[in-house]
Amino acid sequence: MRPQDRLAVIQRSVVREMGRLGQECTVDGEVVRGPGTTAVAVREHPGGEGSGHVDLGYVLELGRADAPVVWDCTAGLGKTEEEKLDSAVRMWATTTASALVELREGRGEHADHADHPELPGWHAVQGPAAVFGFGNERLAGWLAEHRVLPALAPALLPALGGPAGRRPHGVKLFLGGKAGDDVAEVRVDGEVSEAASAALRALDWPRGERLCWARLFVVLTARETAVPTAAPAAAGEVVAARPAAVAAARPRGLFARWRQARRADR
Repeated sequence: MRPQDRLAVIQRSVVREMGRLGQECTVDGEVVRGPGTTAVAVREHPGGEGSGHVDLGYVLELGRADAPVVWDCTAGLGKTEEEKLDSAVRMWATTTASALVELREGRGEHADHADHPELPGWHAVQGPAAVFGFGNERLAGWLAEHRVLPALAPALLPALGGPAGRRPHGVKLFLGGKAGDDVAEVRVDGEVSEAASAALRALDWPRGERLCWARLFVVLTARETAVPTAAPAAAGEVVAARPAAVAAARPRGLFARWRQARRADR
């Protein structure tokens, strides 16, 4: 598939999936423009031809040279390259875009909010978990019952550089495989954290005899940037909701959010 055709497929999928999150988006050249100052950029993945790998960056303040961009790479499954790309964007929307839209809107509708004592100064917005493969109920159940992010905090904190910078950080967790052949990877702002990945592998999540994986995405933002409002951000303003702003939302586990997202996809 030619690069311009790949871009067209990815952008169409982004417009569709963001629409499911209530975000009206339009293609504008190399980016997909969203509400306010937001946009989604597409970056060619190294060696991505035919692989179904997609690099997507959520732009928080389009038009600023130093605008924060939260990048994430994802991959999809399918028989054709178009099906793989479409699947990859759906995976990104379920786990990553949900957290980023929630960061901006702060309504507790698309992701969960938390302030973990183990991550002082940081507010966490975590999207639904995508759990897939054989026997995924065991892994999903474990994720719903365990506080994975706080367990990784000692390894994550050095990579964040301190909350004073006020820059949002994207943290992706990918874990699974099977007994004797597992994988555990943590990326902070797109870069692998060896320390956090080792800490994730050391946790006692279930390893079965058949392949099963989970993907999670968390946005960490400096707590002092949070504002108690559910109104959309003004131009040039990056905000996250305080827990009080989403207190009315019924707390749900990771697996509950995953199941809701999968039902919506059917």
